[in-house]
Amino acid sequence: MALLETDNLYVTYSEKKGFSGKEQVINAVNGVNLEIRKGEILSIAGESGCGKSTLAKAIMKLVKIKSGDILFEGKSIVNLKSQKDLRIFYQKVQMIFQNPYASLNPKMKIGEILKEPLEINTKFSKKNMNEIVTKRLNDVGLDSSVVDLYPHEFSGGQRQRIAIARALVLKPELIIADEPVSALDASIQAQIINLIKDLKQNLNLTFLFISHDLSVIRYISDRVAVMYLGEIVEIGLTQEIFNSPKHPYTAALLSAVPKIGENNIKMQALKGELPSPQNLPKGCKFHTRCPYAMDKCATNTPPEVIFSDFHVCKCFLYSDK
Repeated sequence: MALLETDNLYVTYSEKKGFSGKEQVINAVNGVNLEIRKGEILSIAGESGCGKSTLAKAIMKLVKIKSGDILFEGKSIVNLKSQKDLRIFYQKVQMIFQNPYASLNPKMKIGEILKEPLEINTKFSKKNMNEIVTKRLNDVGLDSSVVDLYPHEFSGGQRQRIAIARALVLKPELIIADEPVSALDASIQAQIINLIKDLKQNLNLTFLFISHDLSVIRYISDRVAVMYLGEIVEIGLTQEIFNSPKHPYTAALLSAVPKIGENNIKMQALKGELPSPQNLPKGCKFHTRCPYAMDKCATNTPPEVIFSDFHVCKCFLYSDK
């Protein structure tokens, strides 16, 4: 069952460049169709600049979409504007940000930070709020003694636990985690990753997990979507993506990961830099870096090729087979 879906989603930015002030359009998300199924951890992988975080922000209504639709529990959220409707949505969908040093207000105590979503979105009594705050702190491995302290009194890992607790206080169904461990030391990363897996199981949560670290993605995910220049080029179960990648871009990303198993296409190191999202390549967007590129790749959009109920890839290598 799909908890959240995106339908042909496009997001663009406009910015002015140089002394002329000429406006340039950045194509951040380009026709993404994605389903997040209830109870799973779906991860999005890809290089920096591929549109992962912009997709997350679009789902959270933090950026305006150009076209397409976003459905939560079968209902469009694109045109939600009233405070009531937004309040209901944000009770069900929350976000964990990348930098725990920037995502917590340094002037507020931890108790105030955790109670703020409850004060805005509910009519709970002060006693009930305090009980919820204590429960969520316990869920992330902290106790109620921290409520009178400030963020600067904690380590990065502890701050991210607090940020996770804040995301949990409204009992959401979906949590979007945007690079939640990339700013942490390796040993702390493992603790936070295991915490997220435990919370998913214990609280029946659904996660959209964004990361550029494929070893993290392999460990935590039920399914993986690979993103390139704002498009999903391959999606499948974690074992399908890591043991049998189909798209040359996926294979190139995985070439840096040890012991990935047998693959259907030869591993290739990823060459060149990500093209500018201001001037997207025509045809297959990966053809400018692809070792298997054919003439038609430069002009035609590759079709979706289905390998299993879960595994789909956009590539001409398989379309004629």
